[in-house]
Amino acid sequence: MIANPALNLNGDVGDVIFLENPGDISRSHKTSNLQIEKPQSNTNNTLLSNLESVHNTIILDKKFRFSRRRTTALSTAILFSMNQTGAFSSTTTSKNTMSSSCAASSANIRVISNDKLHVSEPDPSWFGNGPNKKDDPAWTNSNWLKSRFHFSFAEYSKSGNQRFGKLRVMNDDLVQPHTGFGQHSHANMEIITYVVHGGLYHKDSMGTKETLDRGAIQFMTAGTGVRHEEFNHEDTPLRFIQTWIVPRSQGLKPNYGSSGGSLKGRKNQFQHLVSDTKNANVSTPVEINQNVDVFATELDLAKKLEVELPEGRMAYLLCVEGEVKINGQELKKHDGCEISTESGGGKLEIEATDVEATETGNVAHVLMFSVEAEKGAGRSDF
Repeated sequence: MIANPALNLNGDVGDVIFLENPGDISRSHKTSNLQIEKPQSNTNNTLLSNLESVHNTIILDKKFRFSRRRTTALSTAILFSMNQTGAFSSTTTSKNTMSSSCAASSANIRVISNDKLHVSEPDPSWFGNGPNKKDDPAWTNSNWLKSRFHFSFAEYSKSGNQRFGKLRVMNDDLVQPHTGFGQHSHANMEIITYVVHGGLYHKDSMGTKETLDRGAIQFMTAGTGVRHEEFNHEDTPLRFIQTWIVPRSQGLKPNYGSSGGSLKGRKNQFQHLVSDTKNANVSTPVEINQNVDVFATELDLAKKLEVELPEGRMAYLLCVEGEVKINGQELKKHDGCEISTESGGGKLEIEATDVEATETGNVAHVLMFSVEAEKGAGRSDF
């Protein structure tokens, strides 16, 4: 391994750094901990572009890809590949970009439109709330909770829509001001929650108390059992996506963690938020006890991302805000889609076709879950 602790790749969008040899760095500026590992075969020019700053480790391989370990402040990285981790290769499409040299066919897309989701609006008293407020201008829904179920949950049960691989529950929840879920219990499930807008207050039996806002992600290993409450103490509605994932094993020790997220990290690029605890090749804000990766992005209007879903993986994607096209197929707000590949992986092109006014500007907002492929996965009820 050739280490160059004095290297810092600083540049403007569109800059290209040429590495004739991993030991020959054409730009060297300020100090950071960057290490370059020599590829397994001789290379000519390995190109990295649109890097604003990289810290810690970049590993180059003979296919002109790189994966990252404990990499932060990565802004619009043009080429990243985590095929060995079950994640994505990615390129950002703009006037100053380049594509991965890896050839793959287009991924198969099946849109799950909003009208195919079950909508649940439970009685407020079931979760310890008072009566719904009437004529409150801060409320955007007549009931305290409006939850869209992507898979069977609670009163909604369909044999043809039980799960997607290891994803067992995925609920898109809108919680009105000063209401929430009173204390309740969970066991033997990995639970991750992504905050879309508002403030999510969490308190659990492990002693954790905190409030998380837009772009934050939290996890809970329910394991042998945990109790918690989730509440909206704010004067504005709260929206979050909560996903329950079947763990690798039962009876795990309960655990909790969270990350505030980074707008810079997810703006016009995928930010890797969740990975497997057993995956030593990447470092993400949240790690869970299952081979699942979660990515988020906020796209400006007409911005495109190209990503490659590796062989042996499938994905479930949510259009959280705005509208996007996935390989030419339209997804509106609240729509989801099942993504599968043939042998050798599959390419995705994600384009923001309409944007929505949000806390972080006018964007299209996407959340993607990559899981191990399973034969026959996906909805069979329509």
